[in-house]
Amino acid sequence: MIDMNILLADEAATENLGQILAAVCPARCLIFLYGDLGAGKTTFSRGFLRGLGYADRVKSPTYTLLEPYEIQSEDERTLRHVYHFDLYRLADPEELTYMGAEDCFAAEAVSLVEWPQQGEGMLPPADINILLQYQDAGRWAQIRAGTDRGRHVMQLLRSSDL
Repeated sequence: MIDMNILLADEAATENLGQILAAVCPARCLIFLYGDLGAGKTTFSRGFLRGLGYADRVKSPTYTLLEPYEIQSEDERTLRHVYHFDLYRLADPEELTYMGAEDCFAAEAVSLVEWPQQGEGMLPPADINILLQYQDAGRWAQIRAGTDRGRHVMQLLRSSDL
């Protein structure tokens, strides 16, 4: 099992981690984000989207449960799809079926899922699991691969500029 522990000194470091992971992430990947309220899950997601070139405002999908993004590469050769889920307010994991989440997970897309424990039993295994925890004024990020795809991403992440 490949896993990493990274100290994130501040919000900028959390965004930077998202940007770095976006740079090595394949077009299809499922990333689960765990952590208490305010631990940095949406901040990480904002950094991830910025790393793919998304420049507009990144909204937390706390009330909508899902925010879809289409991001055109700078050379306009590639269109990346990212689905940002926040399952904090999910009342029942079966609601994921009504939302069409299965289609999102099956698509050639990256899915960032905050509060995945709320969808337990209805979610496929994550390629990457990230736990964000408070550490004084900063955060600790524990990153763990959950699939072969995730292990490949982790190898690329280890060789990047963290």
